[in-house]
Amino acid sequence: MVDPSVQTIAAGRCLVARVSGEMDYTTASVFHPQFKELITRGDRFVVLDLSGVSFCDSAGLNLLLRMWRQAEASGAVVVLACVPDPVLRILEMTGADQLLRVYDTVTDAEAVFGS
Repeated sequence: MVDPSVQTIAAGRCLVARVSGEMDYTTASVFHPQFKELITRGDRFVVLDLSGVSFCDSAGLNLLLRMWRQAEASGAVVVLACVPDPVLRILEMTGADQLLRVYDTVTDAEAVFGS
Protein backbone atom coordinates (compact mmCIF):
# COMPACT_ATOMS: atom_id res chain seq x y z
CA MET A 1 0.00 0.00 0.00
CA VAL A 2 1.27 3.48 -0.91
CA ASP A 3 1.31 6.07 1.88
CA PRO A 4 -1.16 8.87 1.16
CA SER A 5 0.64 11.94 -0.15
CA VAL A 6 0.28 15.06 -2.24
CA GLN A 7 3.32 16.27 -4.21
CA THR A 8 3.08 19.68 -5.85
CA ILE A 9 4.84 21.38 -8.74
CA ALA A 10 4.21 24.77 -10.27
CA ALA A 11 3.56 24.47 -14.00
CA GLY A 12 3.00 27.77 -15.75
CA ARG A 13 -0.17 29.32 -14.37
CA CYS A 14 -1.15 26.05 -12.63
CA LEU A 15 -0.26 24.24 -9.48
CA VAL A 16 -0.18 20.52 -10.26
CA ALA A 17 -0.78 18.28 -7.25
CA ARG A 18 -0.05 14.57 -7.70
CA VAL A 19 -2.18 12.57 -5.29
CA SER A 20 -0.98 9.09 -4.31
CA GLY A 21 -2.43 6.31 -2.20
CA GLU A 22 -5.93 5.36 -1.20
CA MET A 23 -8.50 8.10 -0.71
CA ASP A 24 -10.80 6.62 1.90
CA TYR A 25 -12.09 7.07 5.44
CA THR A 26 -8.73 6.06 6.92
CA THR A 27 -6.73 8.61 4.89
CA ALA A 28 -9.22 11.48 4.84
CA SER A 29 -7.59 13.02 7.91
CA VAL A 30 -4.24 13.00 6.06
CA PHE A 31 -5.53 14.38 2.77
CA HIS A 32 -7.92 17.03 4.12
CA PRO A 33 -5.26 19.44 5.49
CA GLN A 34 -3.11 18.92 2.39
CA PHE A 35 -6.03 19.70 0.06
CA LYS A 36 -6.99 22.72 2.17
CA GLU A 37 -3.42 24.02 1.93
CA LEU A 38 -3.55 23.74 -1.87
CA ILE A 39 -6.46 26.20 -1.87
CA THR A 40 -5.09 28.56 0.78
CA ARG A 41 -1.75 28.89 -1.07
CA GLY A 42 -3.49 31.32 -3.37
CA ASP A 43 -2.85 29.55 -6.67
CA ARG A 44 -5.71 30.37 -9.03
CA PHE A 45 -5.64 27.08 -10.98
CA VAL A 46 -5.08 23.70 -9.33
CA VAL A 47 -4.83 20.45 -11.29
CA LEU A 48 -5.21 17.30 -9.19
CA ASP A 49 -3.34 14.47 -10.89
CA LEU A 50 -5.09 11.36 -9.56
CA SER A 51 -2.98 8.83 -11.51
CA GLY A 52 -1.46 7.58 -8.23
CA VAL A 53 -4.81 7.00 -6.49
CA SER A 54 -5.34 3.28 -6.01
CA PHE A 55 -8.77 3.42 -4.34
CA CYS A 56 -11.47 5.98 -3.58
CA ASP A 57 -14.56 5.53 -1.44
CA SER A 58 -17.30 7.97 -0.40
CA ALA A 59 -14.95 9.71 2.07
CA GLY A 60 -12.46 10.28 -0.76
CA LEU A 61 -15.21 11.59 -3.01
CA ASN A 62 -16.34 13.89 -0.21
CA LEU A 63 -12.78 15.26 0.04
CA LEU A 64 -12.73 16.07 -3.66
CA LEU A 65 -16.12 17.79 -3.50
CA ARG A 66 -15.17 19.73 -0.37
CA MET A 67 -11.98 20.93 -2.05
CA TRP A 68 -13.98 21.96 -5.13
CA ARG A 69 -16.41 23.96 -2.94
CA GLN A 70 -13.55 25.67 -1.06
CA ALA A 71 -11.87 26.55 -4.34
CA GLU A 72 -15.08 27.99 -5.77
CA ALA A 73 -15.58 30.10 -2.63
CA SER A 74 -12.04 31.50 -2.87
CA GLY A 75 -12.12 32.22 -6.61
CA ALA A 76 -9.81 29.33 -7.50
CA VAL A 77 -10.45 26.54 -10.00
CA VAL A 78 -9.75 22.87 -9.24
CA VAL A 79 -9.86 20.24 -11.96
CA LEU A 80 -8.99 16.55 -12.07
CA ALA A 81 -6.60 14.82 -14.45
CA CYS A 82 -5.43 11.25 -15.06
CA VAL A 83 -8.39 9.83 -13.14
CA PRO A 84 -8.18 6.02 -12.85
CA ASP A 85 -11.18 4.17 -14.31
CA PRO A 86 -12.58 2.94 -10.94
CA VAL A 87 -12.51 6.51 -9.58
CA LEU A 88 -14.02 7.86 -12.80
CA ARG A 89 -16.88 5.37 -12.46
CA ILE A 90 -17.58 6.66 -8.93
CA LEU A 91 -17.63 10.24 -10.21
CA GLU A 92 -20.02 9.29 -13.00
CA MET A 93 -22.33 7.15 -10.81
CA THR A 94 -22.70 9.91 -8.23
CA GLY A 95 -23.00 12.76 -10.72
CA ALA A 96 -19.86 14.39 -9.28
CA ASP A 97 -18.43 14.48 -12.82
CA GLN A 98 -21.02 17.21 -13.50
CA LEU A 99 -19.27 19.45 -10.93
CA LEU A 100 -15.65 18.33 -11.13
CA ARG A 101 -14.05 18.89 -14.51
CA VAL A 102 -12.07 15.84 -15.60
CA TYR A 103 -9.24 15.80 -18.16
CA ASP A 104 -7.42 12.82 -19.64
CA THR A 105 -3.96 14.25 -18.95
CA VAL A 106 -2.33 16.98 -16.89
CA THR A 107 -1.23 18.59 -20.16
CA ASP A 108 -4.87 18.77 -21.34
CA ALA A 109 -5.89 20.41 -18.06
CA GLU A 110 -3.00 22.88 -18.14
CA ALA A 111 -3.87 23.85 -21.72
CA VAL A 112 -7.31 25.04 -20.58
CA PHE A 113 -5.62 27.55 -18.27
CA GLY A 114 -3.22 28.80 -20.91
CA SER A 115 -0.06 27.53 -19.24
